[in-house]
Amino acid sequence: MNTQAQPLNEINIQAFQVLAKEMGLEKTIRFLNQFTTGYGNYTEERKKFFSDLHVSDIVKDIKKTKIK
Repeated sequence: MNTQAQPLNEINIQAFQVLAKEMGLEKTIRFLNQFTTGYGNYTEERKKFFSDLHVSDIVKDIKKTKIK
C-alpha cells in the first residue's frame, strides 16, 4: 500500500486525462470552466460600459430588431 500522498498537480493531470478520454476534450474544458474564478470587478465594469446607455435606447434597439 502506498502511504505517500500524490502531489495535487499530478492528481489534476490524471483527472484531466481521464475526463478527456471519457468525455472528449470539448466537454472536459466546458466542465472545468465552471470551476474557474473570473477576474475584475463586474459592477464597476458594467457601470463603465453601460453608463451612456438609457432604457429608451434599449427599447429602440428592440423595436428595430423585432421580427414582424
